[in-house]
Parts: sequence; structure tokens; C-alpha cells
Amino acid sequence: MSVETFSLQNIDLSMTEKAIRHFNRQLQNRDESAVRLTVKESGCSGFMYEMDFVNEAEPEDQVFTFDNINLFVSKQALPILQGTEIDFVTEGVNSNIQFNNPNAKAMCGCGESFTL
Repeated sequence: MSVETFSLQNIDLSMTEKAIRHFNRQLQNRDESAVRLTVKESGCSGFMYEMDFVNEAEPEDQVFTFDNINLFVSKQALPILQGTEIDFVTEGVNSNIQFNNPNAKAMCGCGESFTL
């Protein structure tokens, strides 16, 4: 499995080829042209990833580019996401985005939120 890494201001994020292909397919069928990633205080464990399809970055976003995918990341989330690999995983008939975040100490039982 190949992984594309992008480093910016000492923040390393990576996206697997599977995730890049997934986002390329998703963006082909939408009016939006990019993906935005934020981390919100929520869920049963404390923090939750939130991804949206968008056309423009927010003023506080940092832009990462993987192949031709623009990923806008909230600057507030950058320390939490340091070293994170974004993957697209298929298990049986289910497929989803998976965040392999070395900063997450634990995930909730449903897999929707994490603690630091």
C-alpha cells in the first residue's frame, strides 16, 4: 500500500492511495471540489473527526494536497492530527474512512470518537 505524505509547518499528514481514489470518485459526482477535515469536541470519548465536501477553505484552514485532492484542515485540529494517516478501508460489505492517528489514546466502542 502506497502512502502520500505532506509536511507543512512540522505537521505531517498522509493519505493512502485507496483514500485518494475514494475522494477522487466522490468529488467527480459532486459540485464541490475539495475535502475539509475538522476535529470537534463531541462523541462519547471527547473528540470526533468531521469531513465535508467544500469548494473553498475557511480563513483558518491549512491546505494540504495529495495527488490532486485538496484537503483543507482547520488549524485548530493540526496538533491533534499530527502524524495521522487517512485511509479508506473495506471490511466485508462496509467501507469507510479510517484515521490512523498516533495521538489518539483510545476509541469509543462505536468507533466514532477518540480521546487524546
